[in-house]
Amino acid sequence: MNKIFLYFFLISFTHTFSQELNCSVIVNATKTGDENLQIFKTLENQISEFINNSNWSNISFSNKQRINCSMIVNINSYDNDVFSGTLQVQSSRPIFNSSYESPIYNYIDKDFSFRYQEFQNFVFNPNQFESNLISVLSYHVYIILGMDSDSFELNSGKKYYEQARNILDYSNGTNYLGWNAKDGRQTRYYLIDNILSPTYKEFSSALYDYHLNGLDNMFEDVKKSKINISKSIISFERMNSRRPNSYILKVFFDAKSDEIQDIFSAGPSVEITNLISMLSKVAPMHSSKWRKIKF
Repeated sequence: MNKIFLYFFLISFTHTFSQELNCSVIVNATKTGDENLQIFKTLENQISEFINNSNWSNISFSNKQRINCSMIVNINSYDNDVFSGTLQVQSSRPIFNSSYESPIYNYIDKDFSFRYQEFQNFVFNPNQFESNLISVLSYHVYIILGMDSDSFELNSGKKYYEQARNILDYSNGTNYLGWNAKDGRQTRYYLIDNILSPTYKEFSSALYDYHLNGLDNMFEDVKKSKINISKSIISFERMNSRRPNSYILKVFFDAKSDEIQDIFSAGPSVEITNLISMLSKVAPMHSSKWRKIKF
């Protein structure tokens, strides 16, 4: 049977913590030729402490509930205190009665530049721009929280998405890229615009159905769960008919394409004709994976 359905574990809830994330942080400065400089290790440690030790909501998380995620900062160049590169952000969600973690967010932020001085204070102000480094990191934290929350409780991620929008609003008056509509169609601006737009209203409910009514029930009824997952994906067709090639669908399938291929390439079999047709239409960038689904 497919690897997604193999392992089981018992979740126990012990002490509670206010921190929400368990984030692995890597700062890779290989492209600068100075990757061994202490400032890059300091930056890595400061980002890790900022993400993992900050309180991002008023909800208490147990150690088991903290969201596993990662941030990889690739520094391409630097000049004094000005750094430029990319940021890859990933997060996952545990699946009930399983040791499997489902990827839920996979985003490469190509417009990542910032000023940084070693040991500077990292302070997040929810209503005021502090630095582009803090704004970008915090923005992605709230997207992670929103998607994770939506996958457990219907439409519960909105409060986190609205905070991400608030960060965008006070950051788009700066000269940094990614915060404004004119910066391109695949940016932070369009991601949060898509998530909160009524045009894409099915997105949050699809996250919920895919995970809670799909993956979380695999231990009980694999066939029914696969049908529910298929229905949740097919619901994206309505979004696509209103506005084809939306950025939010690209972000979703960048995270989920391998998993979808795995789910529908193993037993028990379900009707996949409509699913494959829809996938080929709304996510053609992953067509090679859809062609491998033969079950």
